[in-house]
Amino acid sequence: MDHKKVATEILSALGGKENLAAAAHCSTRLRLVLTDSQKVDQKKLEEMDAVKGTFETGGQYQIILGTGIVDRVYQELAKQAGISEMSTSDVKEAATTKLNPFQRFVKTLSDIFVPIIPAIVAGGLLMGLNNVLTAQNLFGPQSLIELYPAMADLAGLINLFANAPFVFLPILIGFSATKRFGGNPFLGAALAMIMVHPDLLNGYNYANAVMEGTVPTWNIFGLSIEQVAYQGTVLPVLVTSYILAKIEMLCRKVIPSFLDNLLTPLLSIFITGLATFIFVGPIMRTAGDLLTDGVLWLYSTTGFVGAGIFGSLYSAIAITGMHHSFLTIETQLLADVAKTGGSFLLPIASMANIAQGAATLAVFLITKNKKMKSIASAAGASALLGITEPAMFGVTLKLRYPFVAAMIGAGVSSAFLAFQDVLAVSMGPAALPGVIAIRPESIVSFIIGMIISFVTAFAITYVWGLKKGSSEAA
Repeated sequence: MDHKKVATEILSALGGKENLAAAAHCSTRLRLVLTDSQKVDQKKLEEMDAVKGTFETGGQYQIILGTGIVDRVYQELAKQAGISEMSTSDVKEAATTKLNPFQRFVKTLSDIFVPIIPAIVAGGLLMGLNNVLTAQNLFGPQSLIELYPAMADLAGLINLFANAPFVFLPILIGFSATKRFGGNPFLGAALAMIMVHPDLLNGYNYANAVMEGTVPTWNIFGLSIEQVAYQGTVLPVLVTSYILAKIEMLCRKVIPSFLDNLLTPLLSIFITGLATFIFVGPIMRTAGDLLTDGVLWLYSTTGFVGAGIFGSLYSAIAITGMHHSFLTIETQLLADVAKTGGSFLLPIASMANIAQGAATLAVFLITKNKKMKSIASAAGASALLGITEPAMFGVTLKLRYPFVAAMIGAGVSSAFLAFQDVLAVSMGPAALPGVIAIRPESIVSFIIGMIISFVTAFAITYVWGLKKGSSEAA
């Protein structure tokens, strides 16, 4: 491949170097910030063999090239456009200026939660493995550790590993959120450690302690402050991390430099810590409970109808990036599984992703376009494993009718899951591998849902595509 020629053609299709404000690349995509996206010659880009797909999200225009190609094309593109090489975080900052307030809010949530997802997913998958070992009626009337008692300690060890990211979730969020808000992330982690200190009443026991009237308190200058920790909460640590970052930045402005390292951390932690236990924590705990209760009420009230509508729209929501805002709700649902029973978000997201994969593979079978066939084969398999961008932006959205078919498949299967009350007890990959995050008693229903999603989306796409004619269909 002539990477220099590819870069020249891409730059020309983008409207010239004057239209390129910032550029970076990840492992598969060029991530660009354009002055005016209306100047892009979309048709010219689509006709290029090197380009596997394009999409615009979060203020960035992204071009899918693939591994081993994107870095070389990027180097030529940066040279021709006369821009210095940038990191993806630099491009994200440049793109933020093009977002409206709501998009900025969603992006902020994404920036906070995406870095900690690997830790939560690791805990979630380990929890799923523990469920396989301890679940009744999964392989018979007895669990595996009942059949093989020697595995009991192994299950206990895995359970410990699985619970740790959720027990200390505020520390992960505190570090990530404080860094995002411009503060010292280690101060954020320290504040979150205070919020889950073992000397405090465990947050999971708070409701029972209130009913029994046994909530411990500090009495400071006539003020009664509850000694309650914040295990399994999200909103309290998000808000306190924001306050901590702002107090720290204020301190650094007003405190002389020779006292900065001494007083800034001290005042930041002490002031924010007091605010957390006096009013921020209790208010945000209540808000988090109301948010969780509201989502559960909506889900239980609308039932399979609401779940079907949500499932059909999930991929469309994902295109806008708004699905990142669900992380807050899902984390809250999973943090208190004893109360909520689990999260319906991962099962529904799985149905949407599988439907996208099925529709893409149907296009692979019916199309005669060699480029489309090449893209669809890899993108379809990727979507079944939870990565849907290549499928959506390279195939289903481009052809439109497979995207509609996928929406139908996701809607029907999501309605079925809601009817069967299928919930996830941990985070995990939202697709075929997500089965390990599902409640053991719901695994069979989840698998049936995946089959419904795949068959429905595949059949509709295949029949619709044949009616259009394979050349017109792709």
